[in-house]
Amino acid sequence: MSKLHQETSAPFVERLIFNNRIVVLLLFAMLTVFFGYQAAQVKPDTSFEKMIPLKHPYIANMIAHENDLPNLGNSIRIAVEIKDGDIFSTEYMETLKRINDEVFFLPGVDRSNLRSLWTPNVRWTEVTEYGFDGGPVANRPAYLSESDLEELRENVLKSGEIGRLVANNFKSTIIDVPLQEAYPNPENQGELIQLDYGDFSRQLEDKIRAEFQGENPNIQIHIVGFAKKVGDLIDGIIKVVMFFGAALLITFVLLMMFTRCLKSSITTLVCSVIAVVWQLGLLRTLGFGLDPYSILVPFLVFAIGISHGVQIINGMAIEYTNADDSQTAARRAFRALYIPGIVALISDAVGFVTLLLIEIEVIRELGIAASVGVGVIILTNLMLLPILMSYIGISRKAVERNRNLANRPQKLWLGVAKFAHPAVAPISVVLAIIAFAFGIYHGKNVAIGDLDPGAPELRADSRYNLDNQFIIENYSTSSDILVVMVKTPDEMCSAYETMEAIDQLEWRMNNLDGVQSAVSLVTVAKQVIMGNNEGNLKWQTLSRNQDNLNNAISRAPSGMFNSACSLAPVMIFLDDHKADTLKRATAEVEAFAAEYNTDDLQFLLAAGNAGIEAATNVVIEASQTKMLLTVYAVVILMCLITFRSIRAVLCIIIPLALTSVLANALMAFLGIGVKVATLPVIALGVGIGVDYGIYIYSRLETYLRQGLPLQEAYYETLKTTGKAVTFTGFTLAIGVATWIFSAIKFQADMGILLTFMFLWNMFGALWLLPALARFLIRPDKLRS
Repeated sequence: MSKLHQETSAPFVERLIFNNRIVVLLLFAMLTVFFGYQAAQVKPDTSFEKMIPLKHPYIANMIAHENDLPNLGNSIRIAVEIKDGDIFSTEYMETLKRINDEVFFLPGVDRSNLRSLWTPNVRWTEVTEYGFDGGPVANRPAYLSESDLEELRENVLKSGEIGRLVANNFKSTIIDVPLQEAYPNPENQGELIQLDYGDFSRQLEDKIRAEFQGENPNIQIHIVGFAKKVGDLIDGIIKVVMFFGAALLITFVLLMMFTRCLKSSITTLVCSVIAVVWQLGLLRTLGFGLDPYSILVPFLVFAIGISHGVQIINGMAIEYTNADDSQTAARRAFRALYIPGIVALISDAVGFVTLLLIEIEVIRELGIAASVGVGVIILTNLMLLPILMSYIGISRKAVERNRNLANRPQKLWLGVAKFAHPAVAPISVVLAIIAFAFGIYHGKNVAIGDLDPGAPELRADSRYNLDNQFIIENYSTSSDILVVMVKTPDEMCSAYETMEAIDQLEWRMNNLDGVQSAVSLVTVAKQVIMGNNEGNLKWQTLSRNQDNLNNAISRAPSGMFNSACSLAPVMIFLDDHKADTLKRATAEVEAFAAEYNTDDLQFLLAAGNAGIEAATNVVIEASQTKMLLTVYAVVILMCLITFRSIRAVLCIIIPLALTSVLANALMAFLGIGVKVATLPVIALGVGIGVDYGIYIYSRLETYLRQGLPLQEAYYETLKTTGKAVTFTGFTLAIGVATWIFSAIKFQADMGILLTFMFLWNMFGALWLLPALARFLIRPDKLRS
């Protein structure tokens, strides 16, 4: 066939790009410059609202009443510790005052609700022969004398803040800092500025921790809270660039080992990097940034780009044996691979789109970022790469090596081809059934949500988790707070019927496993009523006299009820935020609400960090199966459209399903829960893993149509596509395996799971696909 005839009879897409190579290259160059500029503008971008399921009823209730719930939403806690001595010293109080003032002026702080020993909203109360007396705990501008410090000690003891704002051992106190997601611009009060968590965290480190610990070695600062956790994640993410560099180097070495051609290795690497640049540039153009979760997507885009680029280079090396020049070889490789390549990548992209089903913005943005990246690879690695290779070509040494390998038996692939042997295939199928049973049995133990204390996104020995451990050990109140909002008509939060119902809820929650304590308006009212009756414990109860109740709640600290007396929070302190604890606590509150809720009295879940995590767990649990079924449905549909055979689809999908089942079992063994960080791995593993089966089956079907027996056809497949699939599997796995060493634990968890899924998907395609083909595929039907 003449070259002219080849060009006119080739598929339209091939003629379009190869007949206009210069124009296409110029277009790619201009777009790369544009997207490169856009990519340079990408910054870490996260927010409190992106991390939570805004449409869940718990979160909707919290947002609807957020103005009446100070300090129970997005806040941080700063514990200021003195190593030698205690808090009742001039040194400590002066340092605490300066830290309090410094924090007060940080951007994004809700200053009216800031609480510490130095703020006027932290008060002491006592009953005297003249009635109630009280005032701010710190009622002096400075504490310089022993008498002043003794007065401070008495005020603290009478404040009720021991174990909350004041440590049980009197060696530290907490500054409770509520934050605003958006705050007025100091230079233009009509404009709102979005809180920058990365910058806010750095200011806490530079202006608070480093400065005050640096000037006084006797002072130790501990900081916890959502903003600090996210800030630490962003700091860790910046270091992720090192992993990208390591992945580039490792991939280049592996490419050289595979191709034995420097110029094709560099070209494949460059095209994959261009894919990353385009992806980042497109995200910036569409108005997206990179959050702690989607920061991993560029790594995946690079790895997927390499995997499809290798197929092109491998195809060119094969075609070179019968081609006169590099352009002919490139065209033939493109013609053979562009359909399975596009099908595989569209399957990847649509699989990632299923993440949009999960009503958590950070996961949806990860899905968008991954889909955009995979879509870009269709252009950069399936189109740009063959065009570049049509000019550059493959080195003669690499072509000769490939020709020599093709002309002699290859023991490795002869051995692997035995998986298609009539005697071996049944054994493989039986082993697969056993593996399915094993994975399903152990996979049912996978928990939803976090399984570790503190911030499971970070390692146990991270600074944040050590700070969190300090607060847990030195304060009575847990950092895991579930808030029930008690809603009534105006001026009715102190009605006896309301207070009695709250008292019943407190009693039930205090007797529930996993609950430390419960505090509410009722707790304060009982103390005040007891104080009004000479401190007699018999009077530590609710009065049926409404005037007594109104008087009792008038002494409640801020935050116990709103100004209209229509909302009163019940704060439930939990032992931890494990999924079982949250489920047990919320189920008890919901059962109580079903019993007590009326038109005028409603118990609403939920605020506090535990309430947010409980809602997130519910959404994750509900979305897990739906997302998995959807991604498999999409992949099955794409394979069915491509191969038009249910038997072919089964050969491709069953190894993929086995990987998903075994990955669940692995999560159960490693104690990794299904949560915001790990749920996307399911879609990523399935979406990327299907590529192996599509490439192998596509080539296998070609040889079967030529009349080769199954085992021989599979051997020929392994010599060509199988070799590239094996390389791809190891390259993807090694690339994400570098994440295991990340300081960010959820990144390490994703690295473990994706490494396993990439390797097992590759192994499943090489081992189980031919065994299934032995039972399902009829070569005579393919040839007819």
